[in-house]
Amino acid sequence: MEAKQFEKISRALSDAHRIEILQAFKNRKECLPCTEVHDFIDLAQPSISHHLKQLVDADLLLPEKEGRNIRYRLNEQVLDNYIRFIQSFKTNL
Repeated sequence: MEAKQFEKISRALSDAHRIEILQAFKNRKECLPCTEVHDFIDLAQPSISHHLKQLVDADLLLPEKEGRNIRYRLNEQVLDNYIRFIQSFKTNL
């Protein structure tokens, strides 16, 4: 993982609302529409859209267009790479 990608993901994960959004995706196998995100986070729709865009820009969520709506799913591969990158900082004792 490149340092720029690591930084972008770290910035996206630095917000509590974005962490809440990712937690909602954690146990879901199917995509989650933006309207359902509003059901579990008490934010205005423009704020939710902003947070989803930050997560998409960091490649943590993958958008899928469905008609006029967009559904999102967790990008587990990017999360796994991010975790491996962080674990590479640990020293073996």
